[in-house]
Parts: sequence; C-alpha cells; structure tokens
Amino acid sequence: MAENIRLEVVTPEKEVVNAMAQIVMAPGSLGEFGVLSGHTPFMTALKIGAIHYRDESGKDQYVFVSGGFAEALPDKVTVLAESAERMEDIDPKRAKEAMERAEKRLADERAKEEIDRARARAALERAVMRLKLAALS
Repeated sequence: MAENIRLEVVTPEKEVVNAMAQIVMAPGSLGEFGVLSGHTPFMTALKIGAIHYRDESGKDQYVFVSGGFAEALPDKVTVLAESAERMEDIDPKRAKEAMERAEKRLADERAKEEIDRARARAALERAVMRLKLAALS
C-alpha cells in the first residue's frame, strides 16, 4: 500500500484541514492536478474550485477553495487559500442567496463598470461551486 501524504489547508483566519490523505486533487490555475506521496515538488496558483482528497480510511472529502496557492512536496501538500470551507460547513441557503445576488448584478444594465461585472462573475462562480459541493453531502 502506498504511503499517505499530509494535507494542510489554511486561510488567513484559520486552519481548515490538517489530515493524512491517500491522494490530493486540486484546481490549479492551469488545470486540476493530483498529488500522491513522493510527488516531485512544485508550487502553483489555485482557481476557484474544490480540493478533493481521499482520507486515510478511503473516504472522499471535499473542500471549497476560493483561489490561493498550493505547494506540493514529497510528503505534504500545503494550500494557502483566500477562503476555504469543508463541504459539510457550506450553507446552501447562503450560497443560493449569493448566487441570486450575483446574477442580479450581472443582469443590471446600469452596472456597466467592468470591475463590478468581474466581481459579480467571481461571486457567481464561488456560489455555484459551493452549491455543487453542498449537493454532494
């Protein structure tokens, strides 16, 4: 049996995950990547998405991340995320409300400033991902 790898997911506010994993998959800026024990070291930016890992017992776990960075080492993956939530901590009602607010801002003809539209698109993407993960639980 292959060795496990330590996964740490932290935000500026708290440690979200500190666990041993069989495999870690994450949304890199250039596409999803996977890390097993003994992986070649690398660092990458993350995009909005889900970290999927298989814990020591073989159970699949999911963590929402809203950007950040990941460092993979042969025995550890460290994720420094802007924000992160374990799947079971996601509030579907709050995510749905955020999605509706973002959709409303995008549909508003008066909100022509590109910066506002970019922020609304990012908020919509975060809300949709949270809702997808909440549906898995």
